[in-house]
Formats: sequence, C-alpha cells, structure tokens
Amino acid sequence: MSNEEKSGAKVHELIAFKIGEQDFCIDIKSVREIRSFTAATPLPHAPAFVTGVINLRGTVLPIVDLADRLGFQPTQPHARSAIIVVKVQEQLIGLLVDGVSSILTVSDDLLQPTPDVASELSRSFVNAVMAVEGQMVSLLTAEAILPEKIDLAA
Repeated sequence: MSNEEKSGAKVHELIAFKIGEQDFCIDIKSVREIRSFTAATPLPHAPAFVTGVINLRGTVLPIVDLADRLGFQPTQPHARSAIIVVKVQEQLIGLLVDGVSSILTVSDDLLQPTPDVASELSRSFVNAVMAVEGQMVSLLTAEAILPEKIDLAA
C-alpha cells in the first residue's frame, strides 16, 4: 500500500510559474510541453488575451497571454518568458508566462479553497491556493482559461 493510499490524501504534480510577482501553478496532466518564448503572428479580431499564433511542428497554436487573461497588465516578453503548451477542452493552446519555476508535488491537505472574498470570476480561474516555501501559490483551472474553443477560422 502506497503512502497516498495509507493517508487517504491524493497527491498532485503541478507546474509552477510566475506572472509578474505572483506565483501560479497548473496540473501537470494538462501540460504537453514547455517552450521558450516565440513571437506570435497576430490574428485580426482575436480576443485581446490572444497574442496570436505560432507554428508548433506544423500545427497552428494560439498563444494566450495568461496575465492579460487573468486581468493583469499584459506580459512584456523577456529572456525568461516561456510558453506552456496545454490541452484545454480538446484544443492545444500556448500560455505565455513570465517564467516557469518548478514542479511541485502537493497533497490534497495542502490545497485550500479559494477565499469567499474573491469574486466569482476569480474563483472560476483559481481552483485552490496553497502556501509553498512562504509564498502563496494559486492553482489555476485549465478549463477556465478558455470559456469556449477559440475559433481560428472566424
């Protein structure tokens, strides 16, 4: 019997990253790869948080500025910026972040619910919060990043 089975607490592996000075993470199961920043080709009439598209081995990959999508100032790409390729609602998208910091292994008992004082919109994006090495880290819900599939043909 594993430690997880004995304690009854489910263990999660999460990719931790920064947006500005804030720490976030996303479930590693939704992550396909992590790439260095690549400038995107803008798309006319795309939502403001979609910076454009890149060619990912022959596939058109939309890039979402995660800071802009979460209501922060848009990302100004720099040398440490990264694109986290995730599968959301059966679609691959790239999430532009300020930098990937680590892989976290946490158990359910470390995850705290999003505080009630947060707006409904905040709670739709942030599944849980946790304290890791003295920092508050927000666990994002990948499915909430795109309210619906981005239609590149529109």
